[in-house]
Formats: sequence, structure tokens, C-alpha cells
Amino acid sequence: MNIKKVISFSYLILLALVFINAMPKGEKDPLHKRTFTLGLTEIKDGQPAKKSISDELEFKDGKLFSTFLFDKFQYKWIKYRINKDSIYTDSTETEVRLLEVEASATDDKDVTVMLEFKVEEWDIEGTIKITKGDKPKKKYDFVGREKGGKPKKEKKKKEEPKTPEGTKKE
Repeated sequence: MNIKKVISFSYLILLALVFINAMPKGEKDPLHKRTFTLGLTEIKDGQPAKKSISDELEFKDGKLFSTFLFDKFQYKWIKYRINKDSIYTDSTETEVRLLEVEASATDDKDVTVMLEFKVEEWDIEGTIKITKGDKPKKKYDFVGREKGGKPKKEKKKKEEPKTPEGTKKE
């Protein structure tokens, strides 16, 4: 092989590698690496309890972890499915992302936990139902907010006034 062929072949390989690396990577789901602080309220006979329970809901790689569900029912990471992912414009002309999600898991004692909830930007609300052998045992409603709260908007930098010649004042 002469030197020109080696250089052009190397150049083509380098170009192919750059092109492959420039391709967009598969995006994780919109809940990946997000954590929400919740207030759970147990529902008994259709009436909410007076005292709420604090909880933390963490999302990672298509699974969720609830501190409350782990402490009380020993559920670790539960797979979830996003049923609806949409963006709408609210009354203040702001775009809002809405996610409707469901998750469920059954342990070896035939106790099933089902979660259904909505996430609108940084707010979350939904229900948790615990059943044993298809008979309802417990129900919880929850509301919460993403840990860290509402993201701050970037402020626009103010430009310094310019003199008529187009130079900055000193």
C-alpha cells in the first residue's frame, strides 16, 4: 500500500468515528434521577386521616423507590410505566409537561402495591393502593414537590449603556 492510500483510509476511519460519536444518545425517561418529597394521607372508610406521613420518592432507570413502602412493606425498587407524556400551555401562557405514570409490584405473600400518579413539572400527586389476594387493604393519597423545589429561571444580563460612537462608557 502506498502512503496516500493509508492516509486516506485513516482519514475515512477517523471521520466515521466522529460521525458515530456525534449521533444523539438514547434519552432516559423524564423522571430519571429525580426525587420528590411527599405527604401521604391514609384513606379509611373514604375519609382521610388527620395526620400525614412524610415520604421520599426517588426515580432511577425506569424504577422508583419509596422510603415509606420500603419501611412498611419491604418493597425495594418498583418498575413504572409512563402512560402519557404531553406538554400543554396553561393560563399564564407557560408550557407545562404532564406525565401520567403507573407502577405495581407483588411480593411473595401475594401483597400487591399499585401506584398511579401525575407529575406536572415539579409537582406530583396520586394514590397508592395495597391489596392482598385482590382484596383492598390500604389506600393512601399523596401530594408533593420535587426536592430542591421549583427551578430558578436564568436572569438576562443587562447591557451596559453605550455612547453614541458605539463604545462602552468608562
